[in-house]
Amino acid sequence: MTAVRISDLALEFTGATTVRALDGVDLEVDAGSSVAIVGESGSGKSTLAAVIGRLQPRSARIVRGELEVDGIDVLGLGHEALRTYRRDTLAYIAQDPIGSLDPTMRIGAQLKLVLRSVGDDGSLPRQIELLESMRIADPGRVVRLFPHQISGGMAQRVAIAMAMCRRPKLLIADEPTAALDSQVREEVIRLLFTQAREQGTTILWLSHDLPAVARWCDEVAVMYAGRVVERGPAAAVLGSPVHPYARALAATDPSRARRGERLSSIPGSPPVLHGESEGCAFAARCAHRIDACDVIRPEPVPPRHSLCIRTAELVDADRRARLLPEEEVSA
Repeated sequence: MTAVRISDLALEFTGATTVRALDGVDLEVDAGSSVAIVGESGSGKSTLAAVIGRLQPRSARIVRGELEVDGIDVLGLGHEALRTYRRDTLAYIAQDPIGSLDPTMRIGAQLKLVLRSVGDDGSLPRQIELLESMRIADPGRVVRLFPHQISGGMAQRVAIAMAMCRRPKLLIADEPTAALDSQVREEVIRLLFTQAREQGTTILWLSHDLPAVARWCDEVAVMYAGRVVERGPAAAVLGSPVHPYARALAATDPSRARRGERLSSIPGSPPVLHGESEGCAFAARCAHRIDACDVIRPEPVPPRHSLCIRTAELVDADRRARLLPEEEVSA
């Protein structure tokens, strides 16, 4: 069953000038799976996450496309239906754990509101039970504190508890551990994915942490200039990427660098589009560029729905070099 289906979604920000943030996104996410969306800042990850919750600013205009979550036509929802969708289907965990909580309310009061919204009595024992499930020490004390009185790691656990107690169909996590130190990051990620898998919740994880993505996610979608340029199993996309941008991005992973070896970087910067990209948006930075890349808008081709007109050549070269499994080549 498909949890998320996005087809040719394009969005522009209008103002003094027009900026196209999404340029025809195609993505399908299976129910109960975990999919990471990776890419440089400016690739469209956060904009896509905002559109899924219909949280884009007023300056944003949907140009075309379709977006369904759990069979719901998200773009066509009216005001009341949108409130119901956000409450019953969707949950969101932000990058800033402290900022995601109400600074004027104690932790217990915020937990009580969320629990009551799903028919729970929100009693103190229930609040403590919820915090204990997040492995928060001394939850009886924590419920009496304000957000500024707890650590970032604890605040993120509270945010996860508030999100998951509603048993959402889809959880969007926008760099949920970026503001945490390395000592608590792994445990918070483990709690997040454990809770989601126990409840059958689909995860859409926006991340720059490629090693963590490889460990925790079933699939990866690589975004660039408002399009998904490659998607597939996490181990395959990160281990033997096909699209030139996915290759360049994987090469920047610090965990791949050998001792004494200079860390790779991608030359140039992502483009700012003011309309639909006529050719390949990555052409100016691509080591495999040919003249046709500037004028031919790439369409997805196998394997992994790669948006590159030279995919067949690159896959063949990888096959000869034995960098791609045979089943990937024939997909």
